Amino acid sequence: MKFELKGKDKSSSARAGVMTTDHGVIETPIFMPVGTVGTVKGVHQRELEEEINSDIILGNTYHLYLRPKIDILQQAGGLHKFMNWKRPILTDSGGYQVYSLSGRRKIKEEGVKFKSHIDGSYHFFTPENVMEIQRKIGADIIMAFDECTPYPCDYNYAKRSMHMTHRWLKRCINHLEKTPLTYDYNQTFFPIVQGSTYKDLRKQSAEFIASVGAEGNAIGGLSVGEPAEEMYAMTEVVTAILPEDKPRYLMGVGTPINILENIALGIDMFDCVMPTRNARNGMLFTAYGSINIKNKKWENDFSAIDEMGISYVDTYYSKAYLRHLFAAKELLGKQIASIHNLGFYLWLTREARKHILAGDFTEWKNKMVKQMNNRL
Repeated sequence: MKFELKGKDKSSSARAGVMTTDHGVIETPIFMPVGTVGTVKGVHQRELEEEINSDIILGNTYHLYLRPKIDILQQAGGLHKFMNWKRPILTDSGGYQVYSLSGRRKIKEEGVKFKSHIDGSYHFFTPENVMEIQRKIGADIIMAFDECTPYPCDYNYAKRSMHMTHRWLKRCINHLEKTPLTYDYNQTFFPIVQGSTYKDLRKQSAEFIASVGAEGNAIGGLSVGEPAEEMYAMTEVVTAILPEDKPRYLMGVGTPINILENIALGIDMFDCVMPTRNARNGMLFTAYGSINIKNKKWENDFSAIDEMGISYVDTYYSKAYLRHLFAAKELLGKQIASIHNLGFYLWLTREARKHILAGDFTEWKNKMVKQMNNRL
């Protein structure tokens, strides 16, 4: 993978760049739709390509390992061929899922024993076999196996966990160096900064991750319940240390406002289930605020879902029609809302890029944050 910075904002740390992978080019800042089990819920791959125009999507190692299972993916020729997606894919290593399993897993130095949420069967993840699983899934960008600490988190636990994540990182790298690629294209490896909401731990972890010299770096363990101000404070500490010439990925973030504020702090890549999850519950994001389309006020509003026309569904359907679909519990309603929200998230990061290159990002960002904070 190659990464080239194309421009910087003059009054913040926001940057615009280009990542080049064997499956295509990714312009940053970028939002990655979450396709956990080989599907972005409710959205066809054709719509992701042609309507939403997503440069990259995300899959999840834990979920794909359990279903459809890695041997099926390998027989298909990797996740790209299995789901017929020709653009880049990033896979999360499963560290967050291990965190979220809570009472269903046991963490120790060797790895993590966990109980499947599907059938209760027991499995064991190590840094080595997680790297091997991601080799066989075949994502363009693969993540280190880490422990994502909860919030709030005791300082001593966060410190022990961070050091274990660093030791696991060395094991991930050793395994990758010893094993060949599974398919005929390159994979890029990102380590993950941890340290909970403790500045000294975040600084220490960022310095360690930077010293590894990977082609890109990620920040994990945020957006797990901490106040947004703490997230921004930790991000600022880390981006001041991570190398400027490598892409920076803030995992699992977030709201549209979170994304803009973190772009201002120097983040290049984001992912979150929020646009599709909220869409399935009738919550739409727009440049002027959020809409609960299930509210009665939209019952006879025949205006476009979003008159900006960010995606084709915005001008094709009315608010009244979309509200009707939710009231009738028609699946099409969730699909339309998902396409709209994903289209909005991709529009937002692309507009941010335009304003970074134009030199007026901060002024635009402040206006957008104020507008998007409204409930319509």
